[in-house]
Amino acid sequence: MGRNKKKPFYEKVQIEDIGAEGKALARVGDMVVFTRLVIPGDVVDLQVTKKRKNYQEAIVTQIHEFSKDRTDAFCKHFGVCGGCKWQFLPYPKQLRYKQKQVENQLKRIGKIDIPEIFPIKGSEKDTFYRNKLEFTFSDKRWLSAKEIETGEEISNLDALGFHVPGMFDKVINIEKCWLQPEPSNKIRNFIYNFSIENGYSFFDIKQKKGLLRTLLIRTSSTGEIMVILSFFQNDKVKITRLLETVKNQFPEITSLLYVINQKGNDTIHDQEIKQFYGRDHIFEKMEGLKFKIGPKSFYQTNSEQAFELYKITREFAGLTGNEIVYDLYTGTGTIANFIAQNAKKVVGLEYIPEAIEDANENARLNQIENTSFFSGDIRDLLNKEFIETQGRPEVIITDPPRAGMHSDVIKTIISILPKKIVYVSCNPATQARDISMLNDYYQVTKVQPVDMFPHTHHVENVVLLEKRKSL
Repeated sequence: MGRNKKKPFYEKVQIEDIGAEGKALARVGDMVVFTRLVIPGDVVDLQVTKKRKNYQEAIVTQIHEFSKDRTDAFCKHFGVCGGCKWQFLPYPKQLRYKQKQVENQLKRIGKIDIPEIFPIKGSEKDTFYRNKLEFTFSDKRWLSAKEIETGEEISNLDALGFHVPGMFDKVINIEKCWLQPEPSNKIRNFIYNFSIENGYSFFDIKQKKGLLRTLLIRTSSTGEIMVILSFFQNDKVKITRLLETVKNQFPEITSLLYVINQKGNDTIHDQEIKQFYGRDHIFEKMEGLKFKIGPKSFYQTNSEQAFELYKITREFAGLTGNEIVYDLYTGTGTIANFIAQNAKKVVGLEYIPEAIEDANENARLNQIENTSFFSGDIRDLLNKEFIETQGRPEVIITDPPRAGMHSDVIKTIISILPKKIVYVSCNPATQARDISMLNDYYQVTKVQPVDMFPHTHHVENVVLLEKRKSL
């Protein structure tokens, strides 16, 4: 790769640290330079691609010396596929940097006093830990440099796999994914081979044509399997033939569904999902509770670590059985139903109506009678009349999306002033921002990071905030 003469080029720079969003960090003089796919201890050449006042972003053009901590990546697709970017970093080191990320963001962004953070809870499984994966069909397969250099005409450009980062129309054909347990790989490879052999057309995202669009596979700790195939064209003969073949090849599939999606994007939450074989749902179990998982349901994608996360949440809440608890951003009511036996009453609030339907169904399945669920914008739902009707909560549990809580929700929480807030977050940066707005009223007393996604920079964090004694 040639140098860009208009932007700095740094030779033999040592990577020093890993910062926010998993970016590797180096210092050249007074300038901080961020890059990716390297780890502390690597010595590299860096070509700057973006210049900012306080930092620069760069790509690695050559590695001169490997870090003593570096290990071999186990996946053949590593470096091209956008997932599992930390495979070359030993798992204990990954946990160390995730813990550091939580601490830095709470202190740097939140600017709050925090107690000593509990050691991060690592995942017992660091491969095959996901219960849900979505794959994309594309007639524009990503080609390796070796394939391009041959100059030979490539006959098969169809792919079933993941988008290459930064290339919306290029998909890498995945042969083996280490994220989801079998029969995930077997099902995906069978569908791919059958489709190639029988001349099924793969989706062209630019031209908006082709039959096969996406494949979603869910597995559960109960051993149940859901497969959802998304088609762009409504070719009933070909669709039926493929689904019938999949059903016969994999009789262990619990739920075989399909959807005709002719929109501009791949999301199916607003589409009619049709049942071809089996049930329209599968079940997940946790501590004796059953959770119904439909095609549109949200459920934490690492089932075993979700159990750890919810146990921590329950422990931090410290319920005695006499409390009214509000569970904000309740989703399908998993946390609410999980803690219900320890509370007087649990009130769940969620924006998505279908999720609330799942939450009520899960309460019914488990014969839980002290939970209530409400659908709507939490900013609008959480008002004076609602609180008077449902009761003032002693404890609020909040598990918002990555963007964090809206400032209006935080203001309402302050007006309620519950004794405790348990804040569960998949983004410690926005969590820190929100906690800083609560800092005059609440003190952080416990912090527990949880790793849900090994080999990535993502980390969950649970914080207990207790009302200040002066209030």
